[in-house]
Amino acid sequence: MSENLTGSLIIQAVKESGVKTVLTVPDKTTADGLLRPIAADADLRHVRTCKEDETIGISAALSYSGHRSLILIQYTGLLYSMNAIRAVAVEYQTPICLMVGLLGKEPGVLPTESKRFGVKIIEPILDTMGIVHHVIETDDDIEKISPAINNAYETSSPVAMLIGRPPLAS
Repeated sequence: MSENLTGSLIIQAVKESGVKTVLTVPDKTTADGLLRPIAADADLRHVRTCKEDETIGISAALSYSGHRSLILIQYTGLLYSMNAIRAVAVEYQTPICLMVGLLGKEPGVLPTESKRFGVKIIEPILDTMGIVHHVIETDDDIEKISPAINNAYETSSPVAMLIGRPPLAS
């Protein structure tokens, strides 16, 4: 089992799922391994937003016009944008794909067992909202990304991929 999480492998999986646009709010957890490489990737359109709830509306509009997108935010932003997620992703059954950095989560510790309160409550909130979620903490977990995004678009439902450690830049 790998102990690394490689940013370029995550980006490859995202591209394999047909995502062409990545909507972001700065995220300390994924900045070096994902955010900066995505911003520099000519194959991806990178849209910087000011607030996390803006990403939800933009992603929904893209899906209505037949384009796949991914939202890259921190868990604090997920909590901030819960009302938009509830309305747009859950109640209107929109394929919103979230990649959420779990800032400060201890590597190898389940999110629900984290000492950080904000990290600890993410999965129970997603469960309550009926949002499928996957913890992505090592390279072995990356194989979950493309099927999760594909499933979100096939079923018109949201999905959250929880990034459990800072991805390595490569």
